[in-house]
Amino acid sequence: MVGREKITGLLNQVEKELKNLEIAYEQYFLGIEKRSPEQQRSKFTIRMRKLVTLHIPQTDLRYRLNGIASRFNSYCGYWDRSQRLIDEGKYERHTSRIQRRASETTSTAETATNHKADQVDNLYEQLVQVHQSCQMRPPNRDQVASFLAKQAETIKQRFGDKPVYFVVVTEAGKPKIKVRAKT
Repeated sequence: MVGREKITGLLNQVEKELKNLEIAYEQYFLGIEKRSPEQQRSKFTIRMRKLVTLHIPQTDLRYRLNGIASRFNSYCGYWDRSQRLIDEGKYERHTSRIQRRASETTSTAETATNHKADQVDNLYEQLVQVHQSCQMRPPNRDQVASFLAKQAETIKQRFGDKPVYFVVVTEAGKPKIKVRAKT
């Protein structure tokens, strides 16, 4: 029979290894690491199989081990799914990085102008939908763009350099544009 302190230390070490494995996979998915940490994962899998078969008489420690094993199995499913998406070329982080590199070739001024225009277009579409659901006549796009331009200074004073986003809400049966800080 193994002592409680020894099992507790072993579980602490296993949790640290799982956290390190999680970080290694995230670095791989972000493109920081070139290869997936498959060797590290296979070693951890073998270690978990041995630990799960170990007889632990203390219920709380057995529960903690089962929680670690369950979390590892969940991560394995996530990692396998993400790897499959990468192989198919559909993984968001990788495709967004490729798109970002392609867009860097265009000038930053054009990109900023296009982004603002896209933002106004998206906001205007949302506003039209909300006006229609409230059975009201929507304003034209130029009115919305001029309103946002007028409010730019107020927004800058209120939020500073924090990035913001706009939300169309209905209050008292009237559509309104709200500004919120991105977190």
